[in-house]
Amino acid sequence: MRAIRRFTVRPVLPDALAPLSVLAGNLRWSWHPPTQDLFADIDPGLWEDVHRDPVRLLAAVSSERLGEVARDDAFMERLTRLHDDLQRYLGEDRWYARRAGDDAPRSIAYFSPEYGITSVLPQYSGGLGILAGDHLKSASDLGVPLVGVGLLYRHGYFKQALDRDGWQQESYPLLDPDELPLALLREADGSRATVSIALPDGPDLIARIWVAHVGRVPLLLLDSDVEENSSHYRDVTDRLYGGNSEHRLRQELLLGVGGVRALRAWSRITGAPAPEVFHTNEGHAGFLGIERIRELTVADDGPRLDFDTALEVSRAGTVFTTHTPVPAGIDRFPRELVEQYFGGVSPTPGVPVERVLALGAEDYEGGDAGVFNMAVMGFRLAQRANGVSQLHGEVSRGMFNGLWPAFDEAEVPIGSITNGVHGPTWIAREIFELAARRDWDVDADDTDALWPLVDQVGDREIWDLKRTLRSCLVDDARDRIARSAAERGFTRAETSWTQTAFDPDVLTIGFARRVPTYKRLTLMLRDPERLKRLLLHPERPIQLLIAGKAHPADETGKRLIQEMVAFADDPEVRHRIAFLPNYDIAMAQPLYPGCDVWLNNPLRPYEACGTSGMKAALNGGLNLSILDGWWDEWYDGDNGWAIPSADGIDDPERRDDLEATALYDLIENEVAPRFYERNHEGVPPRWLAMVRHTLKSLGPKVLATRQVRDYVRELYIPAAHTARGLDSDYKGAIELAGWKSRVRAGWPAVRVEHVESEGVSDQAEVGHALVVRAWVALGDLTTEDVAVQVVHGRTGWEDELRDSTVLPMQVGESYEGNRHRYDAEVTLDRAGSFGYTVRVVPRNEALASVAELGLVAEPPA
Repeated sequence: MRAIRRFTVRPVLPDALAPLSVLAGNLRWSWHPPTQDLFADIDPGLWEDVHRDPVRLLAAVSSERLGEVARDDAFMERLTRLHDDLQRYLGEDRWYARRAGDDAPRSIAYFSPEYGITSVLPQYSGGLGILAGDHLKSASDLGVPLVGVGLLYRHGYFKQALDRDGWQQESYPLLDPDELPLALLREADGSRATVSIALPDGPDLIARIWVAHVGRVPLLLLDSDVEENSSHYRDVTDRLYGGNSEHRLRQELLLGVGGVRALRAWSRITGAPAPEVFHTNEGHAGFLGIERIRELTVADDGPRLDFDTALEVSRAGTVFTTHTPVPAGIDRFPRELVEQYFGGVSPTPGVPVERVLALGAEDYEGGDAGVFNMAVMGFRLAQRANGVSQLHGEVSRGMFNGLWPAFDEAEVPIGSITNGVHGPTWIAREIFELAARRDWDVDADDTDALWPLVDQVGDREIWDLKRTLRSCLVDDARDRIARSAAERGFTRAETSWTQTAFDPDVLTIGFARRVPTYKRLTLMLRDPERLKRLLLHPERPIQLLIAGKAHPADETGKRLIQEMVAFADDPEVRHRIAFLPNYDIAMAQPLYPGCDVWLNNPLRPYEACGTSGMKAALNGGLNLSILDGWWDEWYDGDNGWAIPSADGIDDPERRDDLEATALYDLIENEVAPRFYERNHEGVPPRWLAMVRHTLKSLGPKVLATRQVRDYVRELYIPAAHTARGLDSDYKGAIELAGWKSRVRAGWPAVRVEHVESEGVSDQAEVGHALVVRAWVALGDLTTEDVAVQVVHGRTGWEDELRDSTVLPMQVGESYEGNRHRYDAEVTLDRAGSFGYTVRVVPRNEALASVAELGLVAEPPA
């Protein structure tokens, strides 16, 4: 029989054990091993049965056992100490209070469709979610006043299994919020807090607000599975990245519009300051900007602004991060669908539908007039934008150059902040234990102090530590292989080999990520016989552990997994290669430390960043990767190997063959020989030299604490300054909106009429000075409205400027008709080809970039 109703009965702890609920209710335990150990010691077997989940442990442990631990003086002393440590962590001044400055933003809202914080809260699918989780954890460690906003998916992302033929199977276990480390946000009278948004096909969509405490950072998760909603509204938060276009649009409306309203409820109920900066992690939450405009244009408690002024207020405090280097990764909705949702009963009443549609329009050369592009809207609603590695910033400037067609790619206003990973989450606890044995002063919440100490550890100790980590991984992999084989229908007699699969003394290579085509899961299978020879080499064998999920609708990705599984099922090699199903945080935490080499072979330049290799590097793993994402900027020749990329080869089959051959050659001729080259102590000194260099050179760079500091300094603080200048009394925003309108209207009359230069003959030499003069007509604009600049640099075959430098010109003389002569002196500081031009751009202190308006005037061709 099936139950007609299901609910969770929460445990009642003895008063003395009440701090256990506090520790379980804050997700800091997920990156704090001493707290995990405390829960494990309550009941070690049960701890493993509940998958190391403190909330489920406390719900399942017997009253008798709770009574025993309450009478255990040593346990109670640890509990008090850890509870006090958490309170200290939550309350003390950290980096942000000490170093960010008095003018840093008081509160920052961070929006993301997914968050990978711990495997017990499965609200993530891959890198975007893990990045968001690490951003929140590191903001907490640094004391950055962040508030996260997302959705709570009833089924999370899918659980992956394999059938007997190696085909991916998806299942969607139901998640009970009462069994998760969450609490409902409640009003002062105890009733649950909710938000609602109007949709065109029925009554308002209502969502309750769950709160997860990620250390010092509250994470607000909206959940539409409430009784007041009709079934199709209850299903809005059913699955991460599920459903058709309309379903996804509803999810993104709830995330963006509902998320802003959830923030307002959070501030009202808790007294927390309203966010000054809004950070949109990918375009999924872009509608938050429309809601903020609505608040300002239909305000009940303040001045009502016109749309253009409200847009400037909203843009000034908004940061947009793009994560995809491929157009297919961007959410694009049919224009008619967006018009349907905003044109009648609208989630943001009072905001004109035509203005909404214009924000997401691909109204540039090569664009599709029939779609609404969420990334395009994200750029138009944010004054500051960035990619997630230097190379990705370059790729993004090329992808979105159409939004600023008058400017070269290099000046498209998309910067870059390279991603990082949360050290305390991803560094093996054995490394912290080594630091503790040596009495190193390393804060478990901030690993910056760890890296300079690497040289104090001898080769033998590092090598033994890596073998320990490899052994842990082998044990975990054997268990996962055996369970997967059983799920696939193999009998115990057919799977006895799994208990001896893999070897803790064999060179171990890891490969784990999502399985879109461009990540090339099966590149290593291009020459199966050669791969077999590498796996089974008599003196220098390798072993491969592979994991990853294909999107449920991606049949091609599923076929790639099936191809990999078929190869790994071969009895000749199955003890050396395995595909581990259901890749998640729980699998990743032993996988990264246990691998000697981390493999990454995407099609360049389609990897935006690729943080998995960063996690391996933090544990002394060496990267073997295509020069893409973060590896393109931080590979130095001594911290791993770069797989040569066959860029420019049009035939994809030939390109794959060339790059696969290069991969095999590197493993066979460089990676494996160095790993197995041992000295008289039985350790590989040249290998360990690379490990040391990796830890010292990459350790500080790949941390998310570095990443979050970069966001604070380069984006959050400047955004807060601009926002304060515009919305303190809205006078600044009104002036800026009016100025932009006047400049756009007057720009057609702005002309560079004539340019001449003197001071340099045909025999120009380094050190000579070139005087440039330009006569410019400004129409109805003033000299304060514009900047006139000399742009100079090397020239290419078609006289295009390269490595250009911008030099401001000064007004030398003014004439009737609002015409002016501008002068500048350019010093020729390098030999070779040289060229220059003159341009006029808008100028205003409130602009973040000269390209912001997309306007430029240049000399006639």
